[in-house]
This record gives sequence, C-alpha cells and structure tokens, in this order.
Amino acid sequence: MAGFDRDELREVSAAVLAVTAHLSVRDVLRTILTSARKLVGARYAALGLPDGSGGFAEFLADGISDEEWAAIGPLPRTHGLLAVMLCDPNPVRLTNIRDHPHFRWWPAAHPELTDFLGMPIMDGDEFVGEVFLANSCNPGGFTDDDEELMRLLAAHAAIAIVNARLYERSRELSIVEERSRIARELHDAVTQKLFSLRLTADAASALLYRDPARAAAELATVRKLAAEATEELRAIVVDQRPADLRGDGLDIALRKQAELLDRVHEPTIRYTTCQCVPPLTEARQQAVYRIAQEAMHNALRHAGATRIDMSLVSHKRKVVLEVRDDGAGFDPATADAAGRRLGLSSMRERARVAGGKLDVTSEAGRGTTVRLEVPTGG
Repeated sequence: MAGFDRDELREVSAAVLAVTAHLSVRDVLRTILTSARKLVGARYAALGLPDGSGGFAEFLADGISDEEWAAIGPLPRTHGLLAVMLCDPNPVRLTNIRDHPHFRWWPAAHPELTDFLGMPIMDGDEFVGEVFLANSCNPGGFTDDDEELMRLLAAHAAIAIVNARLYERSRELSIVEERSRIARELHDAVTQKLFSLRLTADAASALLYRDPARAAAELATVRKLAAEATEELRAIVVDQRPADLRGDGLDIALRKQAELLDRVHEPTIRYTTCQCVPPLTEARQQAVYRIAQEAMHNALRHAGATRIDMSLVSHKRKVVLEVRDDGAGFDPATADAAGRRLGLSSMRERARVAGGKLDVTSEAGRGTTVRLEVPTGG
C-alpha cells in the first residue's frame, strides 16, 4: 500500500463501504462495477458471474448507453479469452487486448477496446466472477497500482456478493414461510365458512315449502357466509402475490423466482434481462409476473425440459417477456387440448387485460416459447 496516497486510500475506502452497504445482489454488482471504473479511471467496465454452463448468470456493463448495449446483441458466452479468464485466479493486464493468444472477436457494434485489466473475484478457492476494465483514461494504460487497487476491491466484492446472496436466500425462505402460514390460517377459516354455508343451504332447501319465512332467513345467512368466504379467498390471493414485486420491482422478482425454481427442480433455469427495464404499471407488472410464473410451471410440469430460459427486455416502447424450454413441445394440430391443459386461455386473458399480446409457439419434440409483449407507461 506504500504506493498509494491519501486520496487514493480514501477512494478505496469509499468504494469498499459502498459495495458492502447493499443487501441486494444486483445492487452489489452494480456498485462494484461503477466503483471499479471510477477507481482506476477506465472508459469501459463490465462484470460477469458465470453460470457454469458456458454462459453468464449475470453480466453488467458500464460506460455504454442502453442503445449501444441493445445493439451489441446477446450476452457473451464463456469462450476464448473469457473462458481462460473465468478459470484463472490471476489478474490479466494487457497493453492491447488483441495481443492475448486467446482473443477471438467481438460483435460489430461492440466498442473498440485497447488496454485491458481483468481481475477475478474469488471466495477462497471458489471463482465468483470477474471484473473487466478497458481503455484507461490515463496515459500509459493500466498500472501496477491500478491492479493492486482492483485486487483490494475484488477481495471485498467477493464478501459482499456472498453476503448478499445469503441474505436474499434467507429472505426468500422467510417470505415463503410467512405466505404458507397465512395461507394455512385463511384456508382453515374459509373451509369452516364453506362447511357452514353448505349446512345452511341444506336447511333453507328443507324449509322452502314448510316455512318460507325461515327459509328466507337461512338464505340471508347463506349470502352473508358466501360474502365472508369471498373476502377471505381474496385475502389469500393478495397475500400470495409476489411480496417483492412492489418493493424490488419486476426484474428482481422474476430473477428470484427463477433462482428459487432452479434450486428445487432438476431442469437448469436461467434468467436474463437488459440493463434497464422501463417502468410498468402495477397491474402490468402483476400480469407479466403471473404469466411468467404460469409458463415456468407449465414447462416444469408438462414439458420434460432439461433447460428453461426466461428473459425480460425492452423493445420499441414495449417490455417483452420470453419463456423458452427445450422440452417435448406439442403438435399445433392438438393446440386446443394443449391450451386447456396449459391454461393458455387464462394467460391470454391476463395479457389482454394488461393491454398486451401473448404468442405461444411450439413443435412436437422442439420445445415451446411463450412470448408476451406489454406496452410501457400507463
């Protein structure tokens, strides 16, 4: 640390405090990224967390606009230089990234990169991810001091990422437990109401001709019990909606859903999104979440899939949700039967009410894709 002056140490301290202040994994990653780019003075920065299947569970970039990000295309795969770096615990510092023997190419719309610094994020011996920095704003490119600064930040970043993941998982479990408790209590209450309603209806039927006045009174009780049961069922629906949707937003709620299903089911489930999903009304967020939930559960229950991919992107003033699986699919000739089995009519109705459009494409043996488009704004 002898090579650092007080201002640099102060900046490192501020960066570490900023990174460790967050409990959301997404917020931690974004803060790591912006802190890294600021610390070393880089034009571009990116951060990737590998998914272990040749892709990225998370990939964020800083220094480019949303339009530039969209033009670049799909998320990178862990091949070539990225594949080497994502299994090597040592930093990579280059005067020109093209000089690396494993450099291959980048998409046509990708920014032109020159000098480069890659720093692994390690949790002990476990590879958590990598921070990529390119095009130093300082003459001469990245230095030994830059590398040391990034080594310090990466060490704290690993702790912050692990802590945030543990917090989110414990929070998910708490939410599931609380929903289950509420559902059990309300279920018991509704069951009692329905049992009372049935007995009262039977009594009204028996009295209908012998004592019409008493039958009318019993029917009034039936109406009262039915109204109470309706209210309690409505409460179940409200309490079972995604608790994080309003607080965390649609993106994080979908990510948590995918991660939770991935942990408890055999198929590999992955979620990707663009950097900035435009805001939607609460009703449209609910529609997107419920359709995503239904499509995911259909793939898990009926498709026999080995992989399910869910994505949420912005396109021409619309938010587009896609759920794709590699399962059995279905023959369009039996679409009516499959639609009833998969609840497609209710999904289409949700989309219609939200002002959106739902398309389902499938082919026997080739999987199914559910695509939803909803407009942004009000």
